[in-house]
Amino acid sequence: MAEQLVLDLARAEPPTFRNFVVGPNREPVAALARLAEGALAEPGILIWGGDGVGKTHLLHAVVAAAAPQRSAFLCARPADVPTDADRLPAGSLVAIDDVDRAGVDEQGRLFTLYNALVAHGGQWVAAAHAPPARLGLRDDLRTRLALGLVFEVLPLSDAQKPEALAVYARERGFRLGDDVIGYLLAHGRRDMPSLVATLAALDRHSLATRRTVTVALLREWLQRDLRLER
Repeated sequence: MAEQLVLDLARAEPPTFRNFVVGPNREPVAALARLAEGALAEPGILIWGGDGVGKTHLLHAVVAAAAPQRSAFLCARPADVPTDADRLPAGSLVAIDDVDRAGVDEQGRLFTLYNALVAHGGQWVAAAHAPPARLGLRDDLRTRLALGLVFEVLPLSDAQKPEALAVYARERGFRLGDDVIGYLLAHGRRDMPSLVATLAALDRHSLATRRTVTVALLREWLQRDLRLER
């Protein structure tokens, strides 16, 4: 039972808006939230940025937030785009990751999907590594992707991470001291997905053990991570 509890506490949480550290990305996250709610007038949103900035997390978050209200689908790669787009329920939301990596046939399906969604009151959200003008896609597809909103998703700088982590902790309902943040940045993995996953697990661990989040608790948790990796 104790081992199972540790594994449950360590298990990563599903990507949501709640566990995304917004940092300098308030505008795109707010627009994505409106899209999920069905409150966005535009046909869709393209988010772009480098690896590790959270684009895939945001696509999952949009689909999760939209699912209770409308049909929402996630295509983890362009190859997953449906071939029967005309049969999607009216008002569907479709998220497509790595849209810039679509091959010739996949680009054709994306073009058909876009037109089908617009014709039936649906919307889309796509992620890429560059803005529309720099995507190596056919012209008519790039043009349609540019008709929606376009946002760059920016990484957090090292200087922004302490404040972002403190805000994330407050939104989860616990206080994260400067000493805890400093220790985490000095001894843990520094990419934001790993930092957030550690904080989420640490929060669950503190609740399960009824202990305050301190450097001692964090040190104990990080040592547990090292033992699990061996």
